Amino acid sequence: MRATVAPVPDISATLWLQTLQRYPFLAALPLHDQAKLRALSALFLHDKQFHGAHGLVVTDAMAIDIAAQACLPLLHWGDPAKALDWYDDFVTIVLHPGEAVARRQTVDEAGVVHENTQVLLGEAMERGPIMLSWQHITNAAENTARGHNVVVHEFVHKLDMRNGQPNGCPPLPAGFLGTRSGRAAYGAWWAAWEPAYEQFRERIIMADRFGAERPWLDAYGATSQSEFFAVACEAYFVNRDRFAQEFPTLMPVLDAFFKRPAVAH
Repeated sequence: MRATVAPVPDISATLWLQTLQRYPFLAALPLHDQAKLRALSALFLHDKQFHGAHGLVVTDAMAIDIAAQACLPLLHWGDPAKALDWYDDFVTIVLHPGEAVARRQTVDEAGVVHENTQVLLGEAMERGPIMLSWQHITNAAENTARGHNVVVHEFVHKLDMRNGQPNGCPPLPAGFLGTRSGRAAYGAWWAAWEPAYEQFRERIIMADRFGAERPWLDAYGATSQSEFFAVACEAYFVNRDRFAQEFPTLMPVLDAFFKRPAVAH
């Protein structure tokens, strides 16, 4: 693999408008948020390096598409440089043309090592690079309807990893949801997330075993609390209205964490 794109010192109006046109959830942002996201994305590109795998040439337009989606969770976190500190544990983003196949080793209870392969659309490594499938990123219209976004998914994992192994709960700010202590903040977080996760897992089990209707949210979220958090966040950012219908109890928690401004009525 080799670097195929230099950091973009600024994002031209032409390239930025093309990115907005490709992703409905970005085009739907208010104009002032689009301007903030453009500036944040330019700073992001100063600090990151893109590598194309299997001969993929990463263009400036591709890098901007990824930067805009990666920075979306940070949009309302104030000073751009400080917000980007959440992503300061890595530099490299590896872009595959399509799905990647990773070799895995697992050890069972008897100590026997098993080797298998896993097909990946993306992967975030703790204090390491992020891998993404470009083919999946470009399928924007269908992914938006289904609440899918591999870029948001993997970058939200990075948020979750800021306080150690990902567990579905990123570091929470002081006073989160009006709480007066860190312990209370985490208690409020889990009071919302644990029942939502268990109910979602139960719906997936009923669908798999008994043919019940499958939930709208990606079933991969049922594999662990950390995956549920990432899958929920990607849906929250790209199809907010449908996510609010499916998970009304998680909306105020995510709005508080991502500091989404209240909408005046």
